[in-house]
Amino acid sequence: MGDIRVGTASWTDPTLLESGWYPPEADDPQKRLAYYAEHFPLVEVDATYYAPPAEKTAQLWAQRTPPGFLFTVKAFSLLTGHPTRTNAIHADLRPATGKRTVYPGDLPAQAYEEVWTRFLSALDPLVAAGKLGALLFQFPPWFGIKRANKEYLCEVRDRCAPLPVTIEFRNSSWLTDDNRAETLDFLRDNRLPLVCVDMPQGHRSSVPPVLAVTAEPATVRFHGRSAKWDSRDIHEKFGYRYSDRELRQWAPKLRELADSAEHTHVLMNNCYRDYAQRNAQTLSGLLGS
Repeated sequence: MGDIRVGTASWTDPTLLESGWYPPEADDPQKRLAYYAEHFPLVEVDATYYAPPAEKTAQLWAQRTPPGFLFTVKAFSLLTGHPTRTNAIHADLRPATGKRTVYPGDLPAQAYEEVWTRFLSALDPLVAAGKLGALLFQFPPWFGIKRANKEYLCEVRDRCAPLPVTIEFRNSSWLTDDNRAETLDFLRDNRLPLVCVDMPQGHRSSVPPVLAVTAEPATVRFHGRSAKWDSRDIHEKFGYRYSDRELRQWAPKLRELADSAEHTHVLMNNCYRDYAQRNAQTLSGLLGS
């Protein structure tokens, strides 16, 4: 069995800071990240979805964590085709528009290319320190299975090479009974790791919990099972604390997944108060990781 790393999708959420998970002495960003890294070997950076990272910030992340610690970095929303706040784009690359949000097609081709370049180059300090676990590309609910989207997945891989990417779908068409085998074969053939998920079912963005290793690193993200998944309140959407029983049911499945991978990353994304941290600690204990 390969190694299993368990972590969470945030270490700075305001409700986490209010929860008491951090000790009083962890009273600034540097101390909080250091404290987090004492407890987990992996963390996901979600802030990079909302705005491109700065190289100086990535350098501080690398400096403030121990050797062997890994960051999963979520791709900037513009790079996955999500609506993106115009003011989140670098000032000199923003399109001349009165729109509050834009899509890739709203940018001149050269500006779009530069967004890619700056996003990737800002992560150089993590790469140099050996601390970039993967780049997470989470696609929107309207990104369904079709040739053009498959081609874009390969484009993402090629743009990021040699950095590892992971692919998360929010459209069930990729993993329906009719399309599942085709999708998994496509991902394996093109060395694209599927992000396996645990999430509420029955919604437009729901994807079934298909566990498969299509490339390294194997990745599982736990989004919770909130009854308010469609809420616009992010804390209602992700505010779900897994029971010990639910995590015990997942532990053997994760071990089985890790039997087919050299590296397995498990990330709790139920980020409300200390739910993710407490669940991650319990799951780590169950897995002996």
